[in-house]
Amino acid sequence: MQDIVTGKLYLVATPIGNLSDMSARAVQTLHDADFIASEDTRVTRKLLEHYKIKKPLVSYYSHNSDESGRKIVERLQNGETCALVSDAGTPAISDPGKDLVSLCANAEIEVLCIPGACAAISALSLSGLDSRRFTFEGFLPETKKKRKKHLDDVKTEKRTMIFYEAPHKLRRTLEEMLETLGNRRVSISRELTKIFEETLRMDLSEAIKHFEKNAPRGEFTIVVEGDLDVPDDSLIFDKAVEVATQLIENGFSVKDAVKQAAGETGCSKNALYKAITNS
Repeated sequence: MQDIVTGKLYLVATPIGNLSDMSARAVQTLHDADFIASEDTRVTRKLLEHYKIKKPLVSYYSHNSDESGRKIVERLQNGETCALVSDAGTPAISDPGKDLVSLCANAEIEVLCIPGACAAISALSLSGLDSRRFTFEGFLPETKKKRKKHLDDVKTEKRTMIFYEAPHKLRRTLEEMLETLGNRRVSISRELTKIFEETLRMDLSEAIKHFEKNAPRGEFTIVVEGDLDVPDDSLIFDKAVEVATQLIENGFSVKDAVKQAAGETGCSKNALYKAITNS
């Protein structure tokens, strides 16, 4: 019996502005693929023309991802190879590519990454803010209520946060960040790798004033400082031990004291119990 040969899905990062940032491996992968799945075939066609690549294109974007994804998986199961690209940057980051990767994983189809440009990482490296720990937040929701909830959820986030934003929404987003997060330091990068690339490093109130005088143009990546007022986990735990110890001295049982201290601080009851009893 002949073995069934399954194709592979390649996640190919494309330039975020400067076509010269396309890697040689990425170009070769597009040349070798049987077909290319694209977020916007018009955008991808320009890239392929630049590198003289002629390959069949299929559309794969948020509104057709279910149907198109199933068809792509069927072709891969029949032995074809597919290169997935987004309009710019790394596929599956803030785009429906993640769903196709999941479909392939469930079907036991091999997925390989051809790394390259990513606006989030580029902006973080330019920010001058703490890059040791960070969180990617992508685009904020459309509705005001959902945006407020998102910002409320990250208000006490200690890590540096990275957001994407369109020019016509930038001022509103900065104002809502200032209102919810307070006057944090930010780094705002626009048109990364393009002719008019610019990175501004200031606080939120200064950024709002800047864009009141200068109309936002281009695609933006906002890097926001984490909440420096949130105590480290070790300090929270020490506080929880202190609370539990005081309760025990006031007549609480160890079990009740640990339960109350854990409830007030969010620390683990088991960890607190061990710390207090030295067991």
